[in-house]
Amino acid sequence: MEKTTLPDTILRDLGDGLVIRRATPIDAEALSNFNARIHVDPGPEKSGEGARVWTHDLLQRPHPTFTPGDFTIVEDTHTGQIVSSLNLISQTWTYGGIAFGVGRPELVGTAPEYRNRGLVRAQFEIIHEWSRARGEKVLGITGIPYYYRLFGYEMAMELGGGRIGFNRFVPKLKEGETEPYRIRPANRTDLTFIAELYQSTGKRYLVNCSRDTRLWQYELNGKSDKNDTRSELRIIETPAGEPIGYIAHPTQNWGTVLVATQYEIKPGFPWSKVTAPVIRYLHATGLEQAGREGKQANYDGFGFWLGREHPVYDVLHDSLPRVRKPYAWYLRIPDISDFIRHISPALEAHLAESSFSGYTGELKITFYQGGLSLTIDKGQLVKIEDYRPWPTGETGDAGFPGLTFLQLLFGYRTLEELTYAFADCWYENDEVYGLLNALFPKRPCNLWPVS
Repeated sequence: MEKTTLPDTILRDLGDGLVIRRATPIDAEALSNFNARIHVDPGPEKSGEGARVWTHDLLQRPHPTFTPGDFTIVEDTHTGQIVSSLNLISQTWTYGGIAFGVGRPELVGTAPEYRNRGLVRAQFEIIHEWSRARGEKVLGITGIPYYYRLFGYEMAMELGGGRIGFNRFVPKLKEGETEPYRIRPANRTDLTFIAELYQSTGKRYLVNCSRDTRLWQYELNGKSDKNDTRSELRIIETPAGEPIGYIAHPTQNWGTVLVATQYEIKPGFPWSKVTAPVIRYLHATGLEQAGREGKQANYDGFGFWLGREHPVYDVLHDSLPRVRKPYAWYLRIPDISDFIRHISPALEAHLAESSFSGYTGELKITFYQGGLSLTIDKGQLVKIEDYRPWPTGETGDAGFPGLTFLQLLFGYRTLEELTYAFADCWYENDEVYGLLNALFPKRPCNLWPVS
């Protein structure tokens, strides 16, 4: 194999012939093939093609927030082989409308024969420093159970989840009836409409991902067809051609169904009437895809992969009987007090909307090896600082072991759920219980991240 290591790309010498370096565009084929081997689900019909194409796109196609050097590679210089890799995709999220920088590590993997040697940990140390230097306040990653806890992450925000309906629940047009709404591929002229509707409906969620014009254009036509992260964008319009909504769905069926991963319509149009044509579109498109793969006989439904809560579920109570509970985002916050200060206007808004409007008092939260102190004056967070519990680790008004506080902070679990699951999670009294619930209400999530 031809070696591609350039001296000015080397970030760290790990010894024994292993170096960590930045990727360059000339790594595209080798790194894409590496990720195709590593990121593949078990089973005879499974393939790593989606990860291969995603990697190749990141290294060879323009991306609004990513460059090839945002990949780290561990290379065995004895053979020139890539033996481990990951990357950092920068983006902006919002919390209650307040923007903050986020680093998204992804495509984390090591060749089996090189595992348990600290290669991923060493790369995480590097990208954590990159993220800090970029001013990013949070890191978020999706991935396998437990593993990323080893690097300071907590499963703390809803990821995915949705509901599935079967073939018999597909609504049929009556004889002579025409579709009340049409669904067509989106184009560049639709992006302003999509962006505005995305922005307004995103207020439904505590956390959302910000997308500027470049990101919408990249989502529309910046990714290759077989990229794992590519979505098909579709416009919902009236027969007269007025856009009234949009959906997004994967380029491939998920098993035996095709699901919408995004679905929004303008106010003033009934979800019940608009959704019937959407279901017929998903079902027909999924059947067509299954037919191309020779699996049409196995195709059995449609779905909406829109998180735990969404307006469409309210109008399809009996037609979506299969429920898939959400998984979770892993989140890492290097400086919790700094992040709380940054989002304090959103927390103050939570208080103002609750029975603790105008509250004055102090709240000390222990994490046992550290903590957080909040001083509130007439509903305003006037002082936020680190708190060292003294004289014992459980000193304070409420306690959250490890990183479990992040689950409350990001609306993933209620205080009641956390105290049920963790015996060493507690609150001092009714006032503390109510105050924490007011500051940190449980909220649904359907984050569409930059990838």
